[in-house]
Amino acid sequence: MNSKMMIGWSEIDLTPDCPVFLAGQFAERISESVETKIFATSMAVDTGSEQMVICACDLVAIGEELTLDVRGRIKNSIADLDPNKVIISATHTHTAMLYARRGVSSGATLEVLKTYLPAEKQYVTQVSDKNTDHVMSPDDAYEYIADLIVKSITEAWNNRKAGYLINAFGRAVVGHCRRVGYDDGTARMWGDSNLANFEALEGGNDSGVELMYVFDDQQQLTGVVANIACPAQTVQHRKFISADYWGKTRLLLQERFGPDIRLLALCGAAGDQCPVDMIRWVEPKSPVNDPNIERSNVVRRKADPSMFDIEGSWTAGRRVYNEIVNVYETLDKEPPAEEPVFEHVIEWVDLPVRKVTMTEYREADKLLKEYIRDTNRAFDYNDNAQMHLYAGTIARYQFQQTHHLHATEVHVIRLGNFAIATNPFELFLNYGNQIKARSLAEQTFLIQLACGSIGYLPTAKAESGSHYSAYVSSGIIGHQGGDLLVRTTLDRINNLFQE
Repeated sequence: MNSKMMIGWSEIDLTPDCPVFLAGQFAERISESVETKIFATSMAVDTGSEQMVICACDLVAIGEELTLDVRGRIKNSIADLDPNKVIISATHTHTAMLYARRGVSSGATLEVLKTYLPAEKQYVTQVSDKNTDHVMSPDDAYEYIADLIVKSITEAWNNRKAGYLINAFGRAVVGHCRRVGYDDGTARMWGDSNLANFEALEGGNDSGVELMYVFDDQQQLTGVVANIACPAQTVQHRKFISADYWGKTRLLLQERFGPDIRLLALCGAAGDQCPVDMIRWVEPKSPVNDPNIERSNVVRRKADPSMFDIEGSWTAGRRVYNEIVNVYETLDKEPPAEEPVFEHVIEWVDLPVRKVTMTEYREADKLLKEYIRDTNRAFDYNDNAQMHLYAGTIARYQFQQTHHLHATEVHVIRLGNFAIATNPFELFLNYGNQIKARSLAEQTFLIQLACGSIGYLPTAKAESGSHYSAYVSSGIIGHQGGDLLVRTTLDRINNLFQE
């Protein structure tokens, strides 16, 4: 094999050695144990003329400020790596540490709610009665995470050796649409489908698995890249550290191929996706402290195990593992006859901020004040969820006074016959489908929540149906920005594949 391509791997353990605040839910949680370890896994690809590093983290999100911080540290420590060509993404697990989000904010709904509360109705967290002196603070968690991500990227870059990539495709059902539509045109995230006015799930799902197998120059497998349109959220409400279903896939792969095999887990366009089948609803085995999950009319179904619990996590993780192995066993593992085309383009796209009207702002202000007036007790996460729309509308009205466009980082990469494209959103599946269907590449990997975390990006249909994930409070950008993101991404991909 005579190749200029150099590939390096690193897998750095992010698992904390003390309790942490867990990110991802309205209800506050502190970790009580470790169910599976969490990692920052990096893959570096370098040909001398082009380069990239992708670092996939078992975290809820990667903030823009964290991305810039990591790149700044890398710039000062790795002379031959362009820090702008480092991509950091999250699997969107809800069972990893909460870290401080620094930089410009579009407004946190809880902070808005707190400013409206009188002294006798202060907000009480679910962990307010616990001693948190031994719990890692969000500020400390930020530094802890940043240091280890830098270590992961640095090790992957320093571990580069001659190798090659083979892209492939598999199919494993993991994700399902989590927005339930009703006959009046409304929709609800986690909505009840066992109602007379249930009409259809708002969107579809994508069972495709975009795969990349990485080999050294002796044709030995060193790692696998798997891209799935579903967040890592089968145990999302639990009070432990977990890499969720990806953690199970990783363990199974290391049992099969040895402890040095690496898994780069990439979340595709999945803003409206989850591992839970909303038609064949299976209850959590124990309470999950989520007002959107409550059901009063549960029918016992013959279906998957609960996708709110560890058993479901193993089911999903094993499906992904089985497909990775099945495809590998039939794969032509010979290196490519020619050096693949490798181009990495970085684009900053100005997307319009989704705005609210003066009337919407005044109505939100009125309704929030009425809710507080009529609630004669201390407030908690249930109230935060209930008032999310109104507090978010107020926050957006304040934000839009000085922000009209949001500069959004997008990476588009050509590697041989396939493409990789990133975005910093919880991107609704239909946008991803539009990109994949119209891409000139034979295969398109999409990585959401990469190099930033700007909230949900819903479709026009979802905005019309409303509810969480489609509220103005759920993300900075609306469907007009989503359409522009699709057009820009497609333009950059297809320019790289023009004959």
